[in-house]
Formats: sequence, structure tokens, C-alpha cells
Amino acid sequence: MSNNNQRIQNREFLKAATWQIVNDICNEEADELNVIPTQQFIASLTELVYKQAEKLATNLENFANHANRSTISINDVKLCSRRNDELNTHINEFANSIIEQRVTRSSVRKPLNQQDSLNDNENND
Repeated sequence: MSNNNQRIQNREFLKAATWQIVNDICNEEADELNVIPTQQFIASLTELVYKQAEKLATNLENFANHANRSTISINDVKLCSRRNDELNTHINEFANSIIEQRVTRSSVRKPLNQQDSLNDNENND
């Protein structure tokens, strides 16, 4: 299969997955609001969400490339959210929680490593 055909299949798969998620969310919200969303509404909303995701992905890639990186970082995501204060706050809080988890995990490991090195020193004596 050619690269182009694979890209088309991937895109169609992502669009179908996006439609499924949007459909599920719309139906959950519709139950709470006692309304019935039309298939045209769901299709339009899916297209909007998909286009926004494509735009976000392109921006993230561009920010990483601009910084001479091949990997997208949390700073690229923060940069994309800079014009939406509420989203930016949420992303910063999420990023801080990830950092705290990493610090906690590394501090838990250090005593174990220190203990291992103490045991090694005792064994060498």
C-alpha cells in the first residue's frame, strides 16, 4: 500500500473516531438537556472538532520545529493555549501535576538507590 493510501486510511479512521466521540458526548448532553441532536448537527460539530484538531497539530509541529526539536513538548501545548486564559490555566495546572508526579517518583527512587549503595558498601567492607 502506498504512503498516500495509508495517510487517507489514517485520516478516515481519525474522522470516524472523532465522529464516535462527538456523537457520544452529544447524546450524553442531549439526555441531560432533554433535546435530540440531529445527525447534521453531529456531523457539522465533528467536522469543526476535526479541523480544530488538525490546526492544533500543525501548530504544535511548527512550534517544535521552530525550536529545532522533533518532539512536541508541554511548552508547545502551553504556547498554543496562550490566548485562552481558562484553557491555559488548566493546562498549566495539569503540567505542574505531571512535574510533581515525576519529582515524587524520583524522590521515592533516590532512597532506594542510596540504600542499595549503602548495602554495596557494606558488602565491600
